[in-house]
Amino acid sequence: MNVLSIQSWVSYGHVGNASAVFPLQRLGAEVWAINTVQFSNHTGYGAWTGEVYSGRSVRDLVDGIAARDALRRCDAVLSGYVGGADIGDAILHAVTSVRRANPGALYCCDPVIGDTDTGVYVRPGIEEFLRSRALPAADIVTPNRFELERLTGLSCGTLHGAKQAVLRLRSLLRPDGPACVLLTSLETDETPDGFIDMMTFEAGHFHLLRTPLLPVSVNGAGDAMAALFLFHRLNSGSAVAALEAAGSSVYGLLRRTAEAGSREILTVAAQEEFVAPSRVFMAVAC
Repeated sequence: MNVLSIQSWVSYGHVGNASAVFPLQRLGAEVWAINTVQFSNHTGYGAWTGEVYSGRSVRDLVDGIAARDALRRCDAVLSGYVGGADIGDAILHAVTSVRRANPGALYCCDPVIGDTDTGVYVRPGIEEFLRSRALPAADIVTPNRFELERLTGLSCGTLHGAKQAVLRLRSLLRPDGPACVLLTSLETDETPDGFIDMMTFEAGHFHLLRTPLLPVSVNGAGDAMAALFLFHRLNSGSAVAALEAAGSSVYGLLRRTAEAGSREILTVAAQEEFVAPSRVFMAVAC
């Protein structure tokens, strides 16, 4: 399996490609990583060093890979945080280039906008880019609840409301693909105290995965979840199987992180969770 992953990079900690690449490699995938930024650490610390790369530099790397005649072997494109319009254009250039070489390749878009505790943290215009340009090119989309509500304008406070929002989001995706939605975090009127839900929709069916809510708040877990879900969806052809495998792995990763009291997710120390999760959760139809 070959995945072209276009995301940010940090030298210290695990977000963006620094969260997505190693789990994919640990599972046996070849990852062609293109970094949109290189920072010392994630911006949640309030201070960082490094630089932001241009959309042209991203396009040049994609074109360089294409010149090796490698894109025909690319199974999927994965994208996350979009720093600016030029990066967005470069991501769509990559998707178009890969599909020209391999029409069966999938595009998984993690539509990073923000979260309930931080609000919106992307630049103006990025939400509209995701809604009007990225999603219509995507086969798989992996929002959190906050992002789903922003992209659809619908509340997810109830399970019924969340389903309606997922259906609306699904209608924005590329019609020729699997049109698969993964909702990575969900608390509704039906979620018991002390638990957190994830939900997927594919081929007319909703499935819910419920795991204990852990006492941990770290950056990068969503990046790992999107990458793992993409891997298992490619490997199994099933969104339900991908939800169970990825959700179980991320729960184990976060459990290990919580037990260590770490501010950064323990991507390397907990790597066995990607291959053989210590606790396996099963999804149910909903």
